[in-house]
Amino acid sequence: MIIVMSHPPENSMFAICVVNAGYEDLQIWKLYQIIDDPLAASEDYLRVVDESGEDYLYPASRFVVVRFPKVIEERLLAFSNAS
Repeated sequence: MIIVMSHPPENSMFAICVVNAGYEDLQIWKLYQIIDDPLAASEDYLRVVDESGEDYLYPASRFVVVRFPKVIEERLLAFSNAS
């Protein structure tokens, strides 16, 4: 199931894709921004922002969520918004 939502992220987090079987649009070992979505999480999905800036739902089992200090998150977001 892939659902797209077009809204700016409020609570930014990041995850690394570790498995892309069945989802060739995901790149293994790539760092993705994820958006907090409690409803998706309750179904074991993550809302992942792709290169186009759109967000889609993917199975959480495909990712490892990583946390960075706030300053690093801000720099990562600034970099992704500049691209």
